[in-house]
Order: sequence, then structure tokens, then C-alpha cells
Amino acid sequence: MKKILVIDDAEFILESTSTLLKFEGYEVFTASDGDIGVKMAFEKNPDLILCDISMPKMTGYEVLDKIRNNVHTATVPFLFLTALNEKVNMRVGMEKGADDYIVKPFTRDELLNAIDAQWKKHHLIEQHVQTRVNEVGKNVTYALPHEFRTALNEVIGNAKYLGQTAENIAKEEIQEIASDIVSSANRLLKITENFLTYVRIESFAINPEKRRQLRTFYTEEPIALVKDLTNVIASKYNRKNDLIIDGYDGMINIEISSESFCKIINEIVDNAFRFSNEGEKVNINLFKKDDFLFFEIEDNGRGMSVNQINTIAVLTQFERKIYEQQGVGLGLIISKRLVEIHDGEFKIDSDSINGQGTKITFSLPIQK
Repeated sequence: MKKILVIDDAEFILESTSTLLKFEGYEVFTASDGDIGVKMAFEKNPDLILCDISMPKMTGYEVLDKIRNNVHTATVPFLFLTALNEKVNMRVGMEKGADDYIVKPFTRDELLNAIDAQWKKHHLIEQHVQTRVNEVGKNVTYALPHEFRTALNEVIGNAKYLGQTAENIAKEEIQEIASDIVSSANRLLKITENFLTYVRIESFAINPEKRRQLRTFYTEEPIALVKDLTNVIASKYNRKNDLIIDGYDGMINIEISSESFCKIINEIVDNAFRFSNEGEKVNINLFKKDDFLFFEIEDNGRGMSVNQINTIAVLTQFERKIYEQQGVGLGLIISKRLVEIHDGEFKIDSDSINGQGTKITFSLPIQK
């Protein structure tokens, strides 16, 4: 029997919704405010959560943040119950990770259809992900559903809004929503490409001959390439003045293909700009040590939690499952694995509690 948690400060909503769902064969739990709802979610581990947005003590958005940040509830389908049917509230909810929304007052069919859609969607996502995951030892079982869900929800939410307001929507708003959909689709494309890259990297990691072949490729003048790549990234964020490059500036080659090296730099530096604010410097320092070229990339943004850093370490162990990946994405995992299969080192130092930013240090072998 599937379990559903209903969180709403309106007693009649709790009573009527729970009665309807129990009649349909669900086991139902109710909470009259967000604080109780979060505690009950952690205790009961429901299969789906219905939650109001406007509540005292804790809003629905705050409830969603806590649900998504808990290892046991991070992937639970989450639907908002709301009378706030303006575009901004719908889109905020979907961008924060909600799976859908139901506008109050709702009919029996609207509620049940929305719930059934979640069962089908999550079954398809889990089925697709599990098939792919088995090919790499199940070590990304829970990483992709979260990534796919977020981008898919943005596409679905915008498409639903277009369908509901097609007769009255302004041209400028259509253009804005179309831009959002394209952006989300591009994100899905990048997730897919990163996953395929990860699969390829893991196939190299367990094959000594393929790893040996990798060392036959090299990148010429990596420092000049770093300067070019990072300036493009800084320009994308309109923050060229925030980029500082210092340290070793010699003419050497490193034992890694240009494609793989560019992937590493792009992922790490893009994260540094994405998770820091305008005016906060992104420092890149380069130095030689023994037979390796070292890269230090440091930002002054919000930092990464210990759990996020540990998640990256766990994912790189073959045959291990990852249970939480709060926005880290496969890009950083791929960078770490690329460095490691080229016999380099990869280290993350960060402090999200005090907001002191993140420093990533990695090394790659110098071509002899």
C-alpha cells in the first residue's frame, strides 16, 4: 500500500483530501503545518507528498528544501497544493524541485490524475536509470533521477502554463517561457552527454590497456589553453574582472587529451563562477611539482558541504551507490575521474557553513 503525506494548515483540506485518498486505497498521514509535516516525512517515509505553499511557521517552499536535502526523502514525488495560481509561484515551485502543482479548489479526478501521473513518471525514470546504471556497476543509481527531474519539471511546468493561458498570454511572455524551455532542454542534453562521458570513463578505469592508451595523448601549452578557456567562461558571466590567473607560465605539454583537459577546466571553472557572486574573485594558480603540473582553482562563493564532498568520493568507488547528490552534478565527478585515470590527484577544500568558498586542486602528469 502506497503512503501519502498531506501537509496543509486548512483542516477541511486535510480531512477531505485524506478521506478521498483513503477511499482510493492509500495509507494517508496528515500534518497541520510545515514543521510537523517535515518531521512526519522523515518518520513515515511516504511515497508521495502533497503540500500547501502558504502556511504559518514554515512555508511549502521551506518544507520542500528540507525534504530534498534529506537523504531518505530527496527523491520522493512532491506536489504543491495552492490557490496561488500566478505564473511566478508555479515556476518558483518547479524550479525548487517540486514535481507538480494542483490548484485549489481541485476535483477528485484532478487530484487522482496528478498522483497517477507521478507514479507513471517516476516508474519510467527509475526504469530508464536502472537500465543504464547496471552498465556501470550501479554506482550512479540515485544521481540521475534528481538531475533529470529538475530539468524535466521546468519544461513541464512552462508547457502547462502555456497550455492554460494560451488565449491571454502576451508575446513577450511567450518568448520568455520559450527561452526557459530551451534552457532546460539544453540542460537535459548536457546531463545526457555527461552521463555517456561518465560511462566511457569508467570503462577506461577498469581496463589497464585503455588507461595506457590514454597516456599517449597530450595537450600542448595547457597554460595558454587555460587562459583562453577561463576568459570565455568569465565573459559568459560578465565577470572578466573577477578572474585572476597566476603562477607558472612555462611552455610544457601534459599527458591528457585536449578534449579531456578542456572538459576538466570547463566544469570546475564554470562551477566557480556559477556558485559565486559578481565581485567575488575566482583565483587560478598553477605550479610545477616533480613530474606534475598542479592547478588550484579557488572561488569565494557559498562553498560545498562536507556531505557533498563526501558524495563525490563515494561515487568514484566502483560498485558503490550514491544516495544524495544535491546539485553537485556529474560534471565535477567526471573531472575527478579524468584526473585520477591519468594518475593525477584531485582534492576539494570547502566551507559552506561560513561561506568561504571552494578550492579545487588537481594535478596532471607532464609529458616527458
